[in-house]
Amino acid sequence: MAQAQTWTGKSGVYQYEVHPVGQEFPAVAGNYIFAKETPPGWWSPIYIGRTANLSERFDGHHKMPCIRANGATHIHIHWNNGDAQMRLDEEADLIAKHNPPCNG
Repeated sequence: MAQAQTWTGKSGVYQYEVHPVGQEFPAVAGNYIFAKETPPGWWSPIYIGRTANLSERFDGHHKMPCIRANGATHIHIHWNNGDAQMRLDEEADLIAKHNPPCNG
């Protein structure tokens, strides 16, 4: 069972599952955060995104060079089958609070 992680945005709180980078996922919509663990149990977001299909490989992600250069070790997943606007709003909310280095 995946470790749970709560991420707080400027206006919302979201529950994510923690997985190692390279994990494969089913074809489900969701939000994701590439992150690195700083001290044990503390996470630093590297890139925050959304997708209609988490099964698509992240290896070809357009920000992967930046994600790797910033030391991401895990991908946090929030299964989010709501409409695309819900995923976009969550992504924007989290980026506004955390300002990850690869979202610039």
